Amino acid sequence: MNPLIYIFIVVFLAELGDKTQLATMAFATKYGWKTAFAGAMLGLALVNLLGAVVGEKLGNILPQDVIHRCAGVLFIIIGVLMFTGRI
Repeated sequence: MNPLIYIFIVVFLAELGDKTQLATMAFATKYGWKTAFAGAMLGLALVNLLGAVVGEKLGNILPQDVIHRCAGVLFIIIGVLMFTGRI
């Protein structure tokens, strides 16, 4: 599968129904859909740009399996913290 399509599908599904979608809906009621859409797109684009740049830099320093393991451990820690109500 084309990596661009794969990344699009992953981001689309991850964001679908997220609390940011609810916030965007709330902003749209006050500022209109065009302004809410532009702000949401700019915010998402900048956050993803940051992730892509950091990911590329990490990929040049660390092996991919180390990055995957660290990401897995981080997800587990965040999940436990969320489950226990600490975040």
